[in-house]
Amino acid sequence: MSSKPGGFAALRHRNFRLYLMGQGLSQAGTWMQTVAMGWLVLKVTGSGGMLGLVSAAQFMPTLLFGAFAGTLADRHSRWHMLQITQVLAAVIAIALGVMVVTDTISVWSLFVLAAAFGTVNAFDMPIRSSFVYELVGPDDITSAVGIGSTTNNVARIIGPGAAGVLIAAFGLAVPFLVNGVSFLAITIALLLMRQSEFVPKAPVKREKGQIREGIKVVWADSRLRTPMLMTVVIGMLAYENQISLPLFAKYTFDREATGYGILSSVMGVGSVIGGLLIARFGRATHKRLGFAAAFLGGSMLLAAVMPTFWTMSAALLLVGAGSVAFITMNSATLQLTSPVEVRGRVMALYITAIIGTTPIGGPIIGWIGQHIDPRATYITGGLACLLTAAFAWPSLRRSTEEALPAEDEEAIHRSAIIDAETLVGDLDSEIPINLPTEK
Repeated sequence: MSSKPGGFAALRHRNFRLYLMGQGLSQAGTWMQTVAMGWLVLKVTGSGGMLGLVSAAQFMPTLLFGAFAGTLADRHSRWHMLQITQVLAAVIAIALGVMVVTDTISVWSLFVLAAAFGTVNAFDMPIRSSFVYELVGPDDITSAVGIGSTTNNVARIIGPGAAGVLIAAFGLAVPFLVNGVSFLAITIALLLMRQSEFVPKAPVKREKGQIREGIKVVWADSRLRTPMLMTVVIGMLAYENQISLPLFAKYTFDREATGYGILSSVMGVGSVIGGLLIARFGRATHKRLGFAAAFLGGSMLLAAVMPTFWTMSAALLLVGAGSVAFITMNSATLQLTSPVEVRGRVMALYITAIIGTTPIGGPIIGWIGQHIDPRATYITGGLACLLTAAFAWPSLRRSTEEALPAEDEEAIHRSAIIDAETLVGDLDSEIPINLPTEK
């Protein structure tokens, strides 16, 4: 693998350019559907608790089938499997749109379709992550990941706002139908690729008990155990924006779907700003991880008490930045601290901790938003961050990171920022787009 970033070098590959165009449209469509789905659940059920349960139904298949899907991606043609997942996702999105148009959508169908989307994406994510390597090869993979992250950020900013406008002008069904078409766009891009230019990737060796081994390694070292426990608590209660934001828009500020789209887009802008600022902070440390958790908690509490829609929108810039800051510092700290021979297992456990807490935290935050107040969802998340940082501080203050070559540290930090922006987007979008993997 190239030791230095490749800038825009990945764009010299025709297959990657096709993939990027199709993926950009697909991601924008996914963000449109995110806004429409949250609004649809509230329209059909009028319940924040049900919104949390639907979110759990979408993430649960990733937790259940993720490992098996990764093994499948190593054994079969990723190019063929991606075509299958895109067509299936298109069928589900279009079916959702048709059911909205014909007014045949119901509570049980929401859960079935949410679980169907989650299942398709559970297989799609590991396939997609590995497929990028085949498009550009080892020398340009860093460039490809960076460009892909930028594309995702642009889609995250544009998609929600566009969804709000489409819903206001044409109704709830349109974003679902547009998303269905966007999946067909990336399918066409896949069909136009030249298979002769694919770069074969050696299968990743997968062993039974990898997660269990990761747990043993993490629990034996407080430098790893403390950040991981922080991930579980904060990930479960502070990263449920796909539930909190539509509740804020509808019940706190009496806005339509356009308002939800604006709040979500502003969060995307904040995430980009956070990624840019973190890149200037230098080496990730355990102490800075504690500061990042406290900053996220403080920004959520600030947003929770904002009196108007627009002042809260401004506060969400800080929440978006804090979300990326915490995940970046956490990911980089774990990688800098864990021995290289078990780093992959530690990071696999880290990803499992983030994804696995959503089916638990979603219903909790939804219940709080429904039975107490939408503002209480952010108060809960903010207090979780601050209390976790306070309890973890004695351990964080004593912890030190392993000394690594400057080049390795730079690569870890760059990877952590890109992965953080992707993960925050995945958690906020309800439908995971990419699951970061060890580069």
